[in-house]
Amino acid sequence: MDWQISEDTVPSDFITDAQIRSILGKPKATGAWRDGDPVGNRQFAHIGDLTFENGGQVADVRLAYETFGTLNEQGDNAILVAHALTGDSHVAGLAGPGHPTAGWWSPLVGPGLALDTDRYYVVAPNMLGSCQGSTGPASVAPDGQEWGARFPFTSIRDQVQAQHRLMGTLGIEKWAAIVGGSMGGMQVLEWGVEHPGAAERLAIIAAPAISSADQIALNSVQIEAIRADPLFRHGDYYDAKIGEGPHSGLALARRMALLNYRSHTELNDRFERSWQSGISPLGSGGRFAVESYLDFHGNKFTRRFDANSYITLVEAMNSHDVGRGRGGIVEALRRVTAKTLIVGIDSDRLFPVPDQQLIALHAPGNIDGTEASVISSRFGHDGFLIEYDTVGREIRRLFAA
Repeated sequence: MDWQISEDTVPSDFITDAQIRSILGKPKATGAWRDGDPVGNRQFAHIGDLTFENGGQVADVRLAYETFGTLNEQGDNAILVAHALTGDSHVAGLAGPGHPTAGWWSPLVGPGLALDTDRYYVVAPNMLGSCQGSTGPASVAPDGQEWGARFPFTSIRDQVQAQHRLMGTLGIEKWAAIVGGSMGGMQVLEWGVEHPGAAERLAIIAAPAISSADQIALNSVQIEAIRADPLFRHGDYYDAKIGEGPHSGLALARRMALLNYRSHTELNDRFERSWQSGISPLGSGGRFAVESYLDFHGNKFTRRFDANSYITLVEAMNSHDVGRGRGGIVEALRRVTAKTLIVGIDSDRLFPVPDQQLIALHAPGNIDGTEASVISSRFGHDGFLIEYDTVGREIRRLFAA
């Protein structure tokens, strides 16, 4: 879980008057990408009917994706990049029509970069259940209405099943690598367990083998913040007028999440007890700078995401357990035979380093033996979206192994 995009993952900073003005207008009921919106660099693949792990079914599932580089004749130079909770297919590139923000990993994807598009064909799909072009709660169901809360319960395994279908649709024989951080890292690990021969290499960054009770608890309060918003209307809000969607609940959930994406010191170091303006927050109606920071990013988020999708994806994270039905975590991890890079972040309090050490200890393909590679960052979990040079060196090390 993280801010996902470059504009939100930069080190915390004071909110300017211009930034505040940029979100004064009322948002639409949903920030989902909808058919008829500018396509941008998206491509679309229809991967057929999908039966979900929990038994639900959706016909004619579509995945939005973007590609970078060229697939070779052998179809074996492709890299799958799995995004995190609220990311999308726009892993690299400029902002523009259809893409309100720049690519969230642009410094790592391109000619000569860690994911070198002179050599590799990089594929970045928007995950199943999300809201940026792939089938999810904001998509139209067979009855002509949005799925909303009726969308089937979605697991990490369902999302990987959809990605596996995409692989076949694109004519890819074997991934040269599958790379992802946070929720994307969960998907990478699931690929390694469920499809051990499908990739030469795996990069699992800042992700666990199982979502813990602590992590599920953090997710549960975010879900309830959305559902408690009276404008959520049990997930049936898509016909709401501008400004009358479940924006308060979604923004509150996002503010809650941010507190776990950064280290325990980063907000203190940046803001201390400073004020947002000259008006005192001590009973005079002013605000602390950190309050304005959280409020701005929460409200900005409602303009690019969908409340039902947020719930769907957070519940998918809660489902994550590679050992479920496989004899336990250790037995499942023993299936991971691809060359595997496992990276933790020393200041990560969402998915702390022991989570990665567990994977490293039992994954036979670990390029570092029985240890995880631990990078140092003062930014906490979001370090994998900020520390481009360090993360890039780790990925290059995987390709050199």
